[in-house]
Amino acid sequence: MMIIAEAFGAIALVLNFIGYRQNHVDRYLLISAIALAALSVHFYLLGAMAASVGTGLASIRNLIALKNRSTYILVFFVFANIAFLLYEWFYLNHGAIILVAYASSLIFTVGSIVIRDTVTIRKYFLLAEFLGLIYAISVGSIFGTLFNISNLISIVTKLRSNTTT
Repeated sequence: MMIIAEAFGAIALVLNFIGYRQNHVDRYLLISAIALAALSVHFYLLGAMAASVGTGLASIRNLIALKNRSTYILVFFVFANIAFLLYEWFYLNHGAIILVAYASSLIFTVGSIVIRDTVTIRKYFLLAEFLGLIYAISVGSIFGTLFNISNLISIVTKLRSNTTT
């Protein structure tokens, strides 16, 4: 099962690396949605529910954000993240590390729906990726960790290239 989980993680890593190289938000959202779906399966197979839920919701959110960025969509996904957090915290009694995963997910949620500028979105996503890295390391996800490191490098590289051009 671990090999299958890491295979999904590897697919997510490659796709998201491609996604973060996009210069148009809609292309980024589409490629990222597919990568996040693969990452959701990866975390599910590892038993890391907070990351599986967060990335699964993010995949769906990115697809919807291609056509609809209304306040209602934002509120729905923020509420869904908070509802799952409360479920995990109070019903499943998962540890405090889930707060890191859901904080990352909420930053991505708000950024993906509200922000249309690629430079601005990358700046916010630096924090979200760092939080995701902390969570991935804490649950022992090899490709989740590589995923976040790759994304951090991609974001910084892209931000630097925007300031030098």
